[in-house]
Amino acid sequence: MKVTVNIECSPVEARAFFGLPDVTPLNEALVDEMTKRMQENMEMMGPEALMRHWMNVGGQMQDQFMDLMRNAAGGGSKPK
Repeated sequence: MKVTVNIECSPVEARAFFGLPDVTPLNEALVDEMTKRMQENMEMMGPEALMRHWMNVGGQMQDQFMDLMRNAAGGGSKPK
C-alpha cells in the first residue's frame, strides 16, 4: 500500500510547524551587510584598478625571477 500526502504551506509556515526559529531578520541583516561591503569594494574591481594591481604584482614577479636567474648563473652573487 502506498499513501501520498501533499501539504501546501509556505516556508514560514513549515518552520513554525516544526518549531524552527525564524531567521528572517538575521538573513536580512546578513544580506544588507554583504551588499554594503560589495558596493564599497566595487571600486577595486574597475578595469583600471585591476590592471594597476596586476601590473604591480607582475613587475615584482618578473624582478624576483630575474634575481633567481642571476643568482643561479652567478653562484649567488648579485651584480652591482
